[in-house]
Amino acid sequence: MVHQKPDEATADETSISTQPPSYNLSQAPPVYKVGYPPQKNLTTEFTNTLRETFFHDNPLKQYKDQSGSTKLIMGLQFLFPVFDWGRTYNLSKFKGDLIAGLTIASLCIPQDIGYSKLANLEPQYGLYSSFVPPLIYAAMGSSRDIAIGPVAVVSLLIGSLLQNEVDHEKNKEEYLRLAFTATFFAGITQAALGFLRLGFLIEFLSHAAIVGFMGGAAITIALQQLKYVLGIRKFTKETDIVSVMKSVWGSVHHGWNWQTVVIGFAFLAFLLLAKYIGKRNKKYFWVPAIAPITSVILSTLFVYLFRADKHGVQIVNNIKKGINPSSAHKIYFTGSFVAKGFKIGVVCGMIGLTEAVAIGRTFAAVKGYQLDGNKEMVALGTMNIVGSMTSCYIATGSFSRSAVNFMAGCRTPVSNVVMSMVVLLTLLVITPLFKYTPNAILGSIIISAVIGLVDYEAAILIWKVDKMDFIACMGAFFGVVFKSVEIGLLIAVSVSFAKILLQVTRPRTALLGNLPGTTIYRNTDQYPDARHVPGVVIVRVDSAIYFSNSNYIRERILRWLTDEEEKVKTEGLSKINFLIVEMSPVIDIDTSGIHALEDLYKNLQKRGIQLLLSNPGSIVIEKLQSSKLTEHIGSNHIFLTVADAVRFSTSKSMQEP
Repeated sequence: MVHQKPDEATADETSISTQPPSYNLSQAPPVYKVGYPPQKNLTTEFTNTLRETFFHDNPLKQYKDQSGSTKLIMGLQFLFPVFDWGRTYNLSKFKGDLIAGLTIASLCIPQDIGYSKLANLEPQYGLYSSFVPPLIYAAMGSSRDIAIGPVAVVSLLIGSLLQNEVDHEKNKEEYLRLAFTATFFAGITQAALGFLRLGFLIEFLSHAAIVGFMGGAAITIALQQLKYVLGIRKFTKETDIVSVMKSVWGSVHHGWNWQTVVIGFAFLAFLLLAKYIGKRNKKYFWVPAIAPITSVILSTLFVYLFRADKHGVQIVNNIKKGINPSSAHKIYFTGSFVAKGFKIGVVCGMIGLTEAVAIGRTFAAVKGYQLDGNKEMVALGTMNIVGSMTSCYIATGSFSRSAVNFMAGCRTPVSNVVMSMVVLLTLLVITPLFKYTPNAILGSIIISAVIGLVDYEAAILIWKVDKMDFIACMGAFFGVVFKSVEIGLLIAVSVSFAKILLQVTRPRTALLGNLPGTTIYRNTDQYPDARHVPGVVIVRVDSAIYFSNSNYIRERILRWLTDEEEKVKTEGLSKINFLIVEMSPVIDIDTSGIHALEDLYKNLQKRGIQLLLSNPGSIVIEKLQSSKLTEHIGSNHIFLTVADAVRFSTSKSMQEP
C-alpha cells in the first residue's frame, strides 16, 4: 500500500482553492473554516440551473461581440455545417469521399432491399431511404463518418410494431401510410429533442441495455431470415425463437427447398469468409464491403441461367423503377392512425437516435473531433421528416456501413452524397436487373450483417464490472429473443430506470478510519490499515440527499453508530461521543434531506453524542444556512476537513474529566 506524505495528504484532503501558507512541522497546521457562498436570488439560481441543464456547452458564446451579418453566417453554419467544412473542401478530400461512397454503395444496395423485407415493405422503399435522407444529412450532419440509411434493428422494430396495428398483406396501403406516418413522427421526435436540447434523455437507456437489446434483435433478425435461406413459403409472423423454430422444423419435410438451401448457405459461408478476411487484415476492408453486391450478382446470374425460379427458388421479382414519389399526402394527420403512428414513431425514433449518436461519437473519438449530439438530432430528425414525405421509412446511422465508410478513408459527409447518387442510378437504371435475385441471398446478407451485433465480449465485460448492468443486458436480450422486440425494449428501459432508482434510493455510505501517519481518512473496507479514532465514528455519505433517500441515509448512519457502540461495549473501548458526517460527495440536499439531518441531530442529542459535519459543498452549506440548521448544530461544529473535526473532538474529549 502506497501512502502519501502527510503534507501532501493534508493539501489533498482540504481541497481548497488557495494553498495554505507554509509552516514548520513543529507548528500546528492552519485551520480553515467552511466558506459560506453569497446569497443568490431566485432569478439567478433558476437561470444558472437552466443554463447548466440545457446549455452546459455554452453554444451562444461564439456569437458574442459579433456583427449581425457574422451572426447570420455563423447561425447558418451551425444549422448547415456544409457551409463550414465546404469552404475548405478540395479534390484531395473528394478522392477519399468518392472511394468511400462507392464502397458503401456496394454494401447498402443489397442491404436496403433485404432490410425493407424486415419492415414488411416492398424492396424499392429500402432504396428510397438511402437516396433522400443521406443528402439531407450531408448538409446538416456534423459527423464525418456516419453512413445513413435503413438499419436492421429499426427495420425489424418498425415492421413488428406496424404489423401489430395493420396487416401488411391484407391492408397494404394502410400499412404503407402508417409507415410514413411513423417515420414523420420519428423525425419530429428527433428534431424536437435536438432543438429543445433534450438529448440527455437518450442517455437513460444504458449501454448494457443497448448491448442486450441489439444482441437479441440480431438473433431475432437472423432467425427471421431462415424463411428465405431455407425457402419456406408458410412461415410464422411471430418473432420469438420458440415460434420461429416450430415453424422451421415443422416444415422440414415439405417446406424446405434444397436449391434455395444450397444458394443461401453457400453464399452465407462466402460472406462470413469475406468478413473474416477483412477483420483479420484491415487493408482488406473492401473485401467484406463488396462481398454482398458480388453475391447478389453471382446468385442472380445463377438463378437466371439455370432458371432456378422454376424449381421453387423464391426471387425478388420486379423492383419499381424510378426515384422517390411524393408521399406527403399519405401521412395520417387526422384519425385513429395518428396516435398509433406517433407511438411507433417515438419508439423507433429514439432507438434510431441512440444508435446513430453512439456510432457518431465512437468514430469522432477515433479521429479526434467533437460531435454535437443536439445538432445530430436535428439533422437526423429533419432527414426523416423529409424522408417521410418522399416515400422513405426511418433511416439512421448504420454501424456496418459507417465502419466501412471510416476504413475506406472518408473525409466528409460527401461520401453519403456519392452513395446516394449510386442509389439514384440504381433506381433509374439497374432495378430491373434485380428481378432474378434470390431472396435467399438477401437473407444471407442480412444474417452476415447482424452477426456483429451480438457483442458477447461486451456482455462478459459487463458481467465482470457490474452485475446489475448484466441483469439489464440479459433481460433485454431474452425479452427480445423469447417474446418480442417491444417486450425486450420495455425490459431494457425498465431495468435501466430500476437501476437509477436503486442507486438514488439506496446510496452507498462508508465508515472511515485514519491512515496511520497521515491526516487522510478513508473507507475501512477499502483500506484495512485505516484505524478507528477512539470515541469518534466517521461516516461518509456518497450521494446527494433527497426525499427519495433521506430516511434511508439517516437510518443507515444510525445503524453504523449502533454497530460501533456494540463493538465498543464488547471490546471495552472509549465511549462514543462524536459522530462526524463527511459530506464532500454530497452534491445537493433538499428539504427532506435537511429534515433527516435535523432528526439525526435530535436523536444523537438524546444519546449524548455530538454531531459534526465535514466539508459540505457550497450548495449544501447554503441550504443548511437558509434552513437555520447550522444554528441548531452550531457553526463551530462544521469543519472544512475530517482531520479538523477529529482534532476538535479529540481536544474536547481530553478536556472532559
